[in-house]
Parts: sequence; C-alpha cells; structure tokens
Amino acid sequence: MITLKTPLLEIRGIGPKFLDKLKHFKIETVKDLLWHFPFRYEDFSEVSKIIDLVVGQQATVQGVIQDIKVRKTWKRKLLLIEAIVEDETGKISAVWFNQRFLLAILKKGKLVSLAGKVAETKEGAISLSNPTYEFINQPTDYSLQATDEEKSVSDGQLTVDSLKHTGRIVPIYPETRGLTSKAFRYLIKPVLDDIKNIPDTLPNEVIKKYKILEINKAIHQMHFPEKIEDSREAKKRFAFEGLFYIQVVNLRERLRLSKQKANKISVDLKYVKKLLEKLPFELTHAQKKVLWDVLKDIGDSHPMNRLIQGDVGSGKTIVAVISAMIVADGNKSSAIMAPTEILANQHYQTFKKFFPDFNKGVGILTSSGAKIFYGDGLENIVKKPEFIKKISTGDVKIVFGTHSLIQKNVIFNNLALVVIDEQHRFGVKQRAQLISRESEFSAHFLSMSATPIPRTLTLTVFGDLDLSIVDELPRGRKEIITKIVAPENRDKAYAFIRGQVKKGRQVFVICPRIEPSQIEDVDPNTFFSEWQKWELKSVKEEYAKLSEKVFPDLKVEMLHGKLKVKEKEQIMEKFKNKEIDILVSTSVVEVGVDIPNATIMIIESAERFGLAQLYQFRGRVGRGEHQSFCLLFTEFKSQIIMKRLRSLVEAKNGFELAEEDLKIRGPGEFLGQSDSVAQTGIPDLAMKALQNPNLVMEARKAAEEIIKKDPELKNSPILLEQLEGFKKQVHLE
Repeated sequence: MITLKTPLLEIRGIGPKFLDKLKHFKIETVKDLLWHFPFRYEDFSEVSKIIDLVVGQQATVQGVIQDIKVRKTWKRKLLLIEAIVEDETGKISAVWFNQRFLLAILKKGKLVSLAGKVAETKEGAISLSNPTYEFINQPTDYSLQATDEEKSVSDGQLTVDSLKHTGRIVPIYPETRGLTSKAFRYLIKPVLDDIKNIPDTLPNEVIKKYKILEINKAIHQMHFPEKIEDSREAKKRFAFEGLFYIQVVNLRERLRLSKQKANKISVDLKYVKKLLEKLPFELTHAQKKVLWDVLKDIGDSHPMNRLIQGDVGSGKTIVAVISAMIVADGNKSSAIMAPTEILANQHYQTFKKFFPDFNKGVGILTSSGAKIFYGDGLENIVKKPEFIKKISTGDVKIVFGTHSLIQKNVIFNNLALVVIDEQHRFGVKQRAQLISRESEFSAHFLSMSATPIPRTLTLTVFGDLDLSIVDELPRGRKEIITKIVAPENRDKAYAFIRGQVKKGRQVFVICPRIEPSQIEDVDPNTFFSEWQKWELKSVKEEYAKLSEKVFPDLKVEMLHGKLKVKEKEQIMEKFKNKEIDILVSTSVVEVGVDIPNATIMIIESAERFGLAQLYQFRGRVGRGEHQSFCLLFTEFKSQIIMKRLRSLVEAKNGFELAEEDLKIRGPGEFLGQSDSVAQTGIPDLAMKALQNPNLVMEARKAAEEIIKKDPELKNSPILLEQLEGFKKQVHLE
C-alpha cells in the first residue's frame, strides 16, 4: 500500500535513472513527488476538429498518423521530424526538431492525441510546432533510439478519458535536463490513482469554517484539474496550509516563551532620566514610546521577544543602548550583535561618544580583535582569550560584536539582554545560540530592522515577535531629494556632484558588483528585454572611470567585500574624516554606516536592486544638517523598471514603499534574498500568498483559535507531527 512516506524506489515503473534525476529536486518519497507542484497550466481541454483550427490557438487534435518522415533544414542543419495527422475533417502537419527517436514511436496508423499552438507554414498551411503527444488506447512498440523518458511516457495504455498530456488542463512543472513536465505527469498520475487516502493535517473545523479544500481533493486538483478554477482552489488550500503552519509555529513559540523565566530587570526611572539628559539630542515621541515598551518587557519575569522597526536614521540603536545600560545598572550583561564589523564598531564608537563616563565595562568582539572601554578615556586592546574571560566573569557588562559572539567558548555572565541589529540577516539557530546560554534564565531578546516590512510579513514570518515601530525621524532632518537620471543626463549629474563636493560635501557611489560583468553572467530570463546589451556597473570600473576621467582632481576611493576588514575600516575612517570625496562601493554600505557629511547617494544600475535595498542605500545620506540627494542611474526605460524606481521617488515613507515592493518583487526581497523559497524553506505557494492580506489574516485567526482551544495540540496529532517536520524545513529569519 502506497503512503506519503513510501520511498520512490519502491514504486513500480520508476527506474534508477529517474530516481537520480528526481534527486535534483530533492524528491525521494511519494510526499516529495506529490508536493512538486506545477507552476502554470496549459489549457488543452478543448479537443478541436482540424477544420476548425485557427492560427495562434492552443488546441488538442486527435487523429490517425498518415505519414511521418525526416529531413534536414538547410540553414540550421537541424533534423526535422514531420508527421501528417488526419481526422474526419482534414489534415495537419506536426513538426519536431532533433528528435529522431520519434520515427520509432510515431508509426503510421497510430491513433494519437496532439496538443500545442497552431502555427502557419510558409506555404499558408496550418501546423503544430513541437506538440505534446500521447497515444489513445493502442500499444506502442519501442525502439532502442527512444530515450528512457519517451519509453516511459508513451505507455500506450490511455483511453480518451485518461489522457494526461493532452485534451485537458495540462500542468507544467519545474523541470531539469531529462526530466520534463511530460515525465512528471507520467510519474504523478499513477501514484495519485494508487494512493487511497492522504491524512489531512488541517483540523476538520478549520477546513469547514474557512472553506478550504480537503487534502485528497486538493492534491488531485493541483495536478490534474478539470477546470482552471479547480487549480486556483487547490493553490488556495496549500497557500493557506503553509501560512497556517507558520502562524501555529509562531504562536506555540510565544506560548513556550511565556512559560520560561527571565531576569526581571528593575527599572530606576531617575537613572533613565539621567541617561537621557546626557544625550546631545532629545528623543522623539516615537523613540520614547518604544523605549517604554522595552522597559516594560525587561521588567517582566518572562523573556521579551520584540522587534523594533523604523526608517533608516530614526534612532532605533539608541533605544537598544539605553536598554543595555539599564540592564548593566542591574548588574546584568547585554550582547549587541550586528551583521558587519563596520556596523558593530560604529555602534561601539557611538556608545563611547554618548556615554564617556560609563565604568561598568563596554567592549567589542569581532574576528579582527577585541577592545574594552572603562570610561574616562580608558580603552584597552586585549587578546581575545582575555576578553572572553572578562565576559564570563562579568567585568564587561555590554558587548558589541558580530558572529564572534556566538562562538562556543563565549560564555556570558548573567546574560539578560540580547540585541540583534538587522535581525532578518541572522538565522533563528544563531539567535538561539546566544539566548540559550543561560541554564536557569532566558535572556530578553530585542531585534531591530531598518528594512520596512509589510504588515503581512510582520504577522507571519515575524509573528512570534511583539512589534514596536519608530515612525518619526529626528527633528531637523530634511527630506532627501530623489531623482532618476537617464543616460543623456549623466554629464549634468556629474557637474552637480562636482559643485556639491566643492562646497565640502561627500558622495557615495553604489555599484551592484565588484568585477566587470560578462555577458554570460546575465540571466536571459530576467525581466530585462534588453539583457543582451546590459553590462552591470562594477566598483572597479567605476572607480577607474571616476578617478581617472570624470573627477581626476578629486579624492576618489573604492570599497568592497573582498577587502580585508582592517582595509575597510581604514577606508571608512578616512571617509568619515573627510579625507575622501567620493567613495565607490558595493552594497557593503547598505546597513548602518553613518557619515553625516555625505549628502549625495548615486546608485548605478539602480534597476538591479530591490526597493527595500534602494531605500537602505538612500538612508546612508540625509543624516546631517545639509540637503541630501539620491540619484538613481539606469540605462533602461522600460515601463516596469521606471514604475519601480518612481515608487521610490514618490513613497512618503518606508512602510508605504514596502507594500509597493511586496506587490512588485514578492516577499523574498524582505528576507534578504531573491531565492526566498530555497533559502527559507517556506513553501512556494505560502510565500506568494504573503501578498494576500486576507488569506494571511484568515490563517492567523484559524491558528489562534486552534491554539486557544488546544495549546498542546493533543487533539491534532497529525498536525503536531507535520509541524515538527515543518520547523526543520523552514528557516524563518
């Protein structure tokens, strides 16, 4: 008896060659195969008479093969296989290229069903180009020239009612060499017919209340729908299912945290007031509100799990730093983790600047080394082992750092607060390594993101976190003027830049890559219709051009990820000290770098970046008193590119832009990668459904109802088992 757990090697008809090819998609069991969903469908459901065919029509015709022959094309020297098929109304030619084995399969007298697009020949006749074919109720003789796939899919056991490649809505699957959609249909159809009853992981009450398809019906409609509407209903089922799993996992995580103990930090409001008075600026109302959220959380005996969202430059970090100082005042430790050494060092330097008399020990630990600051200008560069020992003894109460903080030998003394900047860049396991160091108490967890995240993602991917938003920029900040610069206006832009530098301002130039691009690097499947003409701007090329030709009289430098950490730090220090006029860089400056005198952000090949990333780049300027500008350079004028770039120009704030980016680019943009499914493990349909707020809300509501009624899921053992596998598969960040 076939079940979802049955290995495919036990399924009759699936040979070793197929098994090897299926591993390309990590398909090894019946469940893996059935959950390899089509990404689109061809509508060949209308079986037409040959006399009724129209050029351009997608159609299925059924008839007898009258003749089949092979010839070579003169120009391209390709083998052309042409079959003449006849029904009671007329004849049509079907043409395939470079498939000689068809001569051994498509024999005269065979009753065949063909599906494809109707084209017109030079002679004015109609033809089917490279149509899908299958035989109707006739056995097939195989030749050694046929491929394994053709031998498999031309099984010759079909009746008109059991067609799987023609005469119906035909599923099209993700493919690889030697494993086409036709092969997938051949493999999936008998498995679907043989598997009797798939247990449903969704509780019956959820299925009924939210009108979701039952699993067996959904899986059949997903692969072999009778109508396109059937496939939509099936997609909705599996999208809802994925969203529901994420929500249940998050709610159970909340429940788990509510039962854990954490260090309860007593907050001395007089001390808080004293800290705020030391700052050279007043916190905004939004910052004060978020700080209060955090202080209430760390004053609880259960661990905080909070996400602070805010526009670039809105002042999230100072909230985290003050929180860490309050924790230190209670004789407990804090770890503040950043994604890059540049940003970790910047946070450390900012701390020393604002709180020069802090004497409980603040330090920084990165792959480059370690430093400790004890106030009154006392700073020591120490060896890592010594620094790690001081962390374990509690001599350093606040530690800034990168991934170095999660080394096995780094043990914190009374770790009460973990802060992670740009938290979506760190995995859950990495965060857990920091948080779970304490045996008795869990640390309070605070994450920060300057990437504006749409509400649907906040409710799902970050659904286990409480949310605080810093939606107000510091007083005196001027709006950044953003312009799209066409190629013909590049010289005008350079003249403007020179004028700004002469006034004492500095410039960022961002490029999408380090080395010059090659045409073979470009993916022809991108949405750029002119991809063949496209050359990505590179740091090295732009640096050479700007320093030697455009601005030979100015100080130009370059920065990219292949430089050593110390080199990067030295360059950023020189830029900060105004020793560099123009810095040509990759996206290494995307997060956190603070240069108040930099007022111009140039983004080369701007179309290559997502809106959220462009927004981050723009936020690197506009941090001082002078008017700032963001210039988006692009070689293209296509509607889709201009629409995306204009949305950056017109958006009133980051959250509005995030919603627009979600519509255009999809959720992967906000998770830090384009191949979001592969990186996160979130099912493809659930990922796409994050663009559907109503479905997200329904899934969340359903999850809340289930957890409220049965928090341990004792009444839903199948769901509980599914969630264990789902948690291993999904890497929410």
